[in-house]
Amino acid sequence: MKLELLESLRRSRAEVLAAVEGVSEYDRRRPMVASGTNLLGLVKHLAGEEHGYLGESLGRTPALRPTWFRDNPYDEQDLWATPDESTDYITGVYRELSAHADQVILSLDLDSPAYVPHWSNHETTMGVLLFTMVAETAHHAGHATALRHLVNSRP
Repeated sequence: MKLELLESLRRSRAEVLAAVEGVSEYDRRRPMVASGTNLLGLVKHLAGEEHGYLGESLGRTPALRPTWFRDNPYDEQDLWATPDESTDYITGVYRELSAHADQVILSLDLDSPAYVPHWSNHETTMGVLLFTMVAETAHHAGHATALRHLVNSRP
């Protein structure tokens, strides 16, 4: 079960990154919907979630701390990229944090304890967090695909 969930997570990650590839820097950053969400912002958001849910919450904090975390990683500024955050930086952070998460997932059992400070029921398991990330990443991969279609269809 764990390996199947990990494979699903990896597929969704690849979809998100593929949506960013081959478009201009402007189109990666351009808000395409009323919320301001953009392709690069989705990658940034997911990188933060990989760090938190599949790193810190499992007691395996990654060495890499994204620049946008500032003081509180749960109050991060995501879903858009600031001018000082390059595409290479954000996608590189996402790839590195994903690799760290993969190592954590492979080293723990699904019932390994986890603690999420911003959840009302703080105590959970690695399996719940892995399932959460599979669902969240697939959800945002759908957003990224839709945004990419909007970019591709503009005149």
